[in-house]
Amino acid sequence: MTAAIFFLITTTLFFILSSRFAGHHRLPPGPKGWPVIGSLRLLGKMPHVSLAELSKKYGPVMYLKLGAYGMVVASTPDTAREFLKTQDLNFSNRPPFAGSTYLVYNRQDMAFSDYGPKWKLLRKLTSLHMLGGKAIEDLASVRRVELGHMLEDMYESSIQGERVVVSQLCLGTIANLISQVILSRRVFDTKGTGSKEFKDMVDELMELFGAFDIGDFLPYIAWMDIKGLIKRMKNVNKKFDVLFEKMFKEHRETKHERMEKPDFLDVLMDQMDNPGEEKLTDANIKALLVNMFTAGTDTTTSSIEWALTEMIKNPRILACAQAEMDQVIGKSRRLEESDIPNLPYLQAICKETFRKHPSAPLNLPRVSKEPCEVNGYYIPKGTRLNVNIWAIGRDPNVWEDPLEFNPDRFLREENVKINPSGNDFELIPFGAGRRMCVGAKMGMIMFENILGTMVHSFDWIVPEGEAINMDEAFGLALSKSVPLAVIVIPRLPPSVYGAV
Repeated sequence: MTAAIFFLITTTLFFILSSRFAGHHRLPPGPKGWPVIGSLRLLGKMPHVSLAELSKKYGPVMYLKLGAYGMVVASTPDTAREFLKTQDLNFSNRPPFAGSTYLVYNRQDMAFSDYGPKWKLLRKLTSLHMLGGKAIEDLASVRRVELGHMLEDMYESSIQGERVVVSQLCLGTIANLISQVILSRRVFDTKGTGSKEFKDMVDELMELFGAFDIGDFLPYIAWMDIKGLIKRMKNVNKKFDVLFEKMFKEHRETKHERMEKPDFLDVLMDQMDNPGEEKLTDANIKALLVNMFTAGTDTTTSSIEWALTEMIKNPRILACAQAEMDQVIGKSRRLEESDIPNLPYLQAICKETFRKHPSAPLNLPRVSKEPCEVNGYYIPKGTRLNVNIWAIGRDPNVWEDPLEFNPDRFLREENVKINPSGNDFELIPFGAGRRMCVGAKMGMIMFENILGTMVHSFDWIVPEGEAINMDEAFGLALSKSVPLAVIVIPRLPPSVYGAV
């Protein structure tokens, strides 16, 4: 009780003093919060939606007090550019929170660690051996074989009259693709128990990353774990730790088999004995694998699921996509990666999905290292930054009829050159600047390739009497609250549906 009273008094004093100090500076406009908790109550269950509504009242740069911390929200392309390009270095760190502490080994990963030598080493190794241009080209055959396994599973489901659960199928496929790069082998049966268990682990981890924990904003009461989130985080971390320890043991025992062609985990383990200044630890490698096996799978999976959902809901779009593929590819073979540059409508569908259903609606948070000025407003040191990518994608001042799913908008002259590469701030699903997602290029290739293969290879049928649910489930990735489960009908000859 004494500790609680002390916390209440000190936090109230903090608010009073910070308010007086702020009077000498022009903070961005924002809602007037309550004592101690600030504007936490305004975030609701869907913070990206709540913040988008608030920005309509307070403007494109908005400041909120959330417990003990200040947060600034950018909600337009121009303000996003100011923070993520002009002020990029000042906002190059991530704020600590329970998820990064308990799920990625106290921020030993690449996504949530501070900008510095260890982060640069992780990014360098990842770009060079897994997600960079040459590495992506070298792994084209791996992607082709894995998509063949996916087609086999889907074809078998169609013959047996079973529904295809899109998220489970995609997540297993992408996880196997990633595991072949990291471990030189497939890990999951895309239709089996192992895949479902892994998907459940990924789903829970991504949910916990995006969950609201009051202790992240009121650190003095974090130890109470009021909602039991920290306990759940520790439990799911143990599950991943067991999985990784098993991977490590098996990999050390078989290293001699890969002397001429080491995989990504071999490269990371060799870096543990690097005589140079920076070395990796077990925690660094495990945390990086969490990044790869969760964010790398869940974000792409959610994008594919949203795209298919929108296309099934809009049969004209699905028919146009299939007509384009039939003309370019024909119906005697499957889609190849080399076909994608010749499929502008498919590319437009992917861009439109990123616009309306960004996998990371609030981007990953950043924090200012020094005070700065943005759009004439003072931003104090230690202010947390969220860029509301979801709000930018639905802004009528940026996009015509923003609530309509219309890929044709990206075929028009004014939008055709807009790409999700981090330079066009109207469309930044992977973020921008030095903390932009390192897997953006690989993610884009997998999205276009898997989605195109699915659409070209099958027709998609919603069981009679069922409606398509469009509700969102907020987490680190913005997934569907009700998974898409549909009947698929083959469009191509049976010989096409194989791994070869």
